[in-house]
Amino acid sequence: MATPPSLSPEQRAAALEKAKEARAARAEVKARLKMGSLSLADALGSDDTNIGKLKVVSLLESLPGVGKVKARKVMEDIGIADNRRVQGLGAQQRSALLSALG
Repeated sequence: MATPPSLSPEQRAAALEKAKEARAARAEVKARLKMGSLSLADALGSDDTNIGKLKVVSLLESLPGVGKVKARKVMEDIGIADNRRVQGLGAQQRSALLSALG
């Protein structure tokens, strides 16, 4: 296994801060989905990198009325892998998700 690059303390602090901001942005997207201020169609159609880096299962579980079991069942029926991220979905997978849950 390759060793990670050695970073200076300043570079490490900057990387940690950037990761913290990305996690906060993804949490905010999931909260908006749960409240209903962001629809599944808008999320799937968005070109926001924070939405694109969310795992599909996490996005689906954030929807009202969709839990872990239903999210995984829908993904299995459509043929989406558990580790797939939103940015990696194809057009047919997006439309299948919208017809199943949208």
